[in-house]
Amino acid sequence: MTRALPSILVRRAAQAISVALVVSTLCFVMIRQLPGDLAYRIAAGRYGYDLVDTQSADAVRAELGLDRPMLAQLVDWLANAARLDLGASLVTSRPVLDAVRYYLAGTLQLTVVAVGLAIVLGATAGVLAARRPGGVIDRLVDVWVAAVRALPPFLLGLLLITVLSVQLGLLPAVGHGSASSIVLPATTLAVGLSGLIARVTRDAVVEVRASEHVLFARTKGIGGRALLVRHVARNACVLVVPYIGAQVLILVEGVVVVESLFGWQGLGHALVHAVFWRDVPMLQATALALALLVVTINTAVDLLMAWLDPRPRKEAIAA
Repeated sequence: MTRALPSILVRRAAQAISVALVVSTLCFVMIRQLPGDLAYRIAAGRYGYDLVDTQSADAVRAELGLDRPMLAQLVDWLANAARLDLGASLVTSRPVLDAVRYYLAGTLQLTVVAVGLAIVLGATAGVLAARRPGGVIDRLVDVWVAAVRALPPFLLGLLLITVLSVQLGLLPAVGHGSASSIVLPATTLAVGLSGLIARVTRDAVVEVRASEHVLFARTKGIGGRALLVRHVARNACVLVVPYIGAQVLILVEGVVVVESLFGWQGLGHALVHAVFWRDVPMLQATALALALLVVTINTAVDLLMAWLDPRPRKEAIAA
């Protein structure tokens, strides 16, 4: 693990720099290709549509230097971003770095709860299904996986709001900050992910239980919990962890829809509003934070795999 750490961190650091450059440039160019006058939309976000006219839009354009060449504006933003100076929101005048920290905390909180819930439900169901392949539990898991895969998160979220919030009044439909307000968005994200984790966990446990080293452990009289913990669990994790990491990346992309649906104050919610109001610094910063979050997750998966499975590292050292 110690020898693999520097190479993993160097490789992911280089990836983070390249991702930051590409995402920042694409966001900068794409938002200027959207229909409508950029200065007018920013002025509308500041003062409201009823109070915006050509004069106020021209004032915003001159204030923000929107009439300057695009390349000059992009170079200035990248130079400031390298110094961690992300500027201020064009609509609220709030420092972008402070806003990103606030929204990032919300996204991390929602992601951690959703992934934790998905792992508990999915891994438990997968292990139970693997105890008797082809049995009743195994078939129920198959049905569950197919059902949650066919149910889009947006539709599932609406169903949860209708049943648990509108009809039963058990949980708030929207909100942020309280323990009860995170239940519905976290469940919406966790349900689909838990089904996939159950399927992968089931297949991994079945494969590991049929391996030679587990069969040899049984011949030595090892069984029950000891066999599961010492010989099956860790080897199954080698197969499951990379898949969970890939699905978490998809989940991070899905928070844009779920946060907007439930009014959860996260990066996805902020990104949608930044696009609507043409808030360029806020849009670039939130998209950059989401991209770097993806790189961070990949790095965490690499480090965890290096700890779980030392074989590739030993082979590299021997070579």
